[in-house]
Amino acid sequence: MPSSLKFLAIYLAAGFLAAAASLVVINREDQAAANATARALTGGDPHKGKLAAGRYGCGACHQLGLVKGVEGKVGPPLTGIAKRAELAGRLQNDPQSLIRWIRFPQEVVPGNGMPDQGIREADARDIAAYLYSLR
Repeated sequence: MPSSLKFLAIYLAAGFLAAAASLVVINREDQAAANATARALTGGDPHKGKLAAGRYGCGACHQLGLVKGVEGKVGPPLTGIAKRAELAGRLQNDPQSLIRWIRFPQEVVPGNGMPDQGIREADARDIAAYLYSLR
């Protein structure tokens, strides 16, 4: 291979690596911004919320991406919930309503498919933060 083609191949490979690294950095910055916004809205911690959602078994009914290959199909997918106008078809999608829904779904909509699980206030705030951080 002529040296000019080797140079071009190296140059293109370096450009590809730089572009890939830039995308990773941008994605991390976007996620960091989403986490900060979610914390400010809910008073919760998205990382703790992901753990709490796993402990309470939210992924058994909802698509959340908590465990690879395990995606619930009973309840609606929860990714992108921050962009929805309503929760449970009855509540305005705001942090206090989401926290209330997570804690007391049977009080909000009696007889619906989501059971009350005795979720503590702090855990509900963290779960809400996690849900609002999903993109």
